[in-house]
Formats: sequence, C-alpha cells, structure tokens
Amino acid sequence: MTPRLFTLRPLALVLPFLLPGAISLLADEPSAWKKHVINHRSPFEAVGVADINRDGKPDVFCGDSWYAAPAWTRHKVREVPPGTNPHYHEDFADAPLDVNGDGRTDIVTCAYFSRRISWVEQPADPTQPWTEHTIDTPGSMETAYLVDLYGDQTPVLIPNVGGQMLLYELASRAPTTAWTTRTLAPAGAGHGVGHGDINRDGRIDLITPMGWYEQPADRSAEWVFHPEFQLGTASIGILGHDFDGDGDTDVVWGMGHDFGLHWLKQSLDTEGKRTWTKETIDTSFSQVHTLHLADFDGDGEMDFVTGKRIYAHASEPGATAEPCLILYRYDRAAAAWRKQVIYQGDPAPLAPPNPELRDAQKDFRPGSAGTGLQMALHDLDADGDLDIVAPGKSGLYWFENPTHQTP
Repeated sequence: MTPRLFTLRPLALVLPFLLPGAISLLADEPSAWKKHVINHRSPFEAVGVADINRDGKPDVFCGDSWYAAPAWTRHKVREVPPGTNPHYHEDFADAPLDVNGDGRTDIVTCAYFSRRISWVEQPADPTQPWTEHTIDTPGSMETAYLVDLYGDQTPVLIPNVGGQMLLYELASRAPTTAWTTRTLAPAGAGHGVGHGDINRDGRIDLITPMGWYEQPADRSAEWVFHPEFQLGTASIGILGHDFDGDGDTDVVWGMGHDFGLHWLKQSLDTEGKRTWTKETIDTSFSQVHTLHLADFDGDGEMDFVTGKRIYAHASEPGATAEPCLILYRYDRAAAAWRKQVIYQGDPAPLAPPNPELRDAQKDFRPGSAGTGLQMALHDLDADGDLDIVAPGKSGLYWFENPTHQTP
C-alpha cells in the first residue's frame, strides 16, 4: 500500500457559506510552451533552481544530483534511498539556500519515512559529495518550502508535518548554523499548507485545510487560529491572493488525492464579518499537489500553475490518466478562469491492474511529464520570463515560456 500521509479529523461543523458553485472556466487557450528533457529517468519529486557552480547560469538540483546549465550535465552528489515504501524516495523537498553563509548554495530538504528535516551542505567543489546535517525529526512530512514570512529576509521553512504546525527560522548562519523552531496550536494541521495575507494587515498568514493562522504584530505573540473553512486533503501550497480584484484575499487549492481544483472567494456580510464562497475551477484531472503563483506573461496580474502529480498514490482515481501541467488566469472582466494547457501527455497504456505493481517509469510513455511534490519557477534561458521546472516519478523536465519579455 502507498502511504496515506495524513488522517483528517471528521468535520465538526458544516459551514453554510461553504457551498460549491458552478465551474466558471473559459475555453482552453492555445499554448506554445516548449518541453525540454533534463533527465527522463529521474524518479525524484522535489526540485530547486540556483547557480550551484557560480558560473552565472541557473542550475537544477533534484534528488541525488544537480544538473549544470546549459547542457544539464548531471553531477550525483548524495545518496537518496527509497522509503520503506519503494514507490517513493526520501527527498520530499529541495529548497536552495546558503545556510551557513559561505557563499555557496546549499539545499534544505525533508523526508517522509525518516521524518527528518535537514540541510545538505555544498563543498568547495560542488561535484564532490555533499554533507547532510539534520535539523530536526518532527514527523512524516509531505513536503516543505521556504518563504520570507516576516518580510525581513529571515528564511522560514514551512513543513507539512502530520498533526503539527511548525515553523523553522534560520536564526544564525555563522560561526555556527542554528534554527529556531516555532510551534503553533495544532488545530489547523492537515494535508496541505500555504500562505497569504488573509486579513490584509500587511502580514503573511498561514493557510491550512482547517482554516488560517493570523500572524501577530509581535513576533513573540501567539498565532490565532481561525477555523473558517474546510478544504479536505489539500495541495501544498494553498494560495492566498486577491484573484478577482475586489480588494480581499481569496484562497485557491487542489485536491491532493482526488479530482478537483477549487477557490474560496472572500467577502464581508452586512455585519462586516468575513465569509467564504466555494467555487470549482476545474475537475478534469486528479492528484493536484503543488501550485505556484507568478506573473507568467508580464501583464502585472498573478497567475498560477499546477498539474497532475504522477502516482501520488497509484491506486487513486485518475492515477493512470493523462499527466498534465496547466496555467490558470482569472479574467476579471468575464468573471471566469482561463485555462492554458502547457503540457498534456498520454494515459499510462501499460499500467498493471494491480496498483502495487505500477511503476511510472514503465507505465507512462518515455518523456511523460507531470508534477511531483514541487515545481521551480525561474528564467532558465535569460529571456526575461519565468520558465517552469517540473520533477516527478516519470522524469525531470523544464518548460520554456514563450512570452520572451525584454529583461
């Protein structure tokens, strides 16, 4: 059996304003995104982009290796074993960061089966083995990501730990590396985590499947939890952004182990109380695990990209259906979402009926791309727009943005 990463509590309260709306999705837009293969045999689901060898070009770190641009020459620098379930590898995050302040990019990572958060130190010669240092072992993690949570350039790691809400702040780089752990009340813990300024007070809040945590003005004060919605088995991240331009922050998420991509529209009732209206964006694919917010076409509006995680669990609905990467834009004039398919592959023609025997490298056609637990956004070809690097069990790929803005 593939692991069920978290068990969600049953709903204690059904909120009357959380009613599903009709799908407001306009016809697909044509796409000219181009797929490039970095390593079609890579099985890892995490990725980060940084200038590893300091030659001025962005390189790609994924799993046990980094790939030097522009030819994507592979350098294996560590061992990443399979988990106790061999369908997964012990690399659930690859976040680039100079942890020890030596001017070289390291990697902050986490693992589900060993329950470990660690950082992987780059040596003077980046082609030689890197050294892993344990930060903590808090529990099984779906993934983790870094964010400037306080707006003061302090790197904060947000891991999605089962049953817990934890933040790891890089408190010291040198002469010794030190991380500070902040523990929030566990009321919001579940499958999925994200961030956004929910109450528009200028501070980034945390969003979970059970509601949201309000960042206090005083960093030492308690984060108040607001149980205002229920999202289910949600993606990582959950996006908080004013998509419809009405001045408040909406919430977008996907179902990690089912079909469905949804959003909550925030508004105020006649008494000034915050309310949420749920609407469905798309139900054409399943296993939506990672969403990234960015301006991909340079129009000043934020879009988001997501896709199908290849074999999140091989036994789930839609697991063997077409892998895909899709870009969504909210058309404020039409009050509807626009969908652009960046990539769509073929179903897994050779998938065994028994999910325990399925293998993405064998079941899907060579070159099939989807997502893993992460994607990375970066201008890989230095043409002024954001490209997408997508890892997964069926390989490692980057998608070239056709916008070609002037840097």
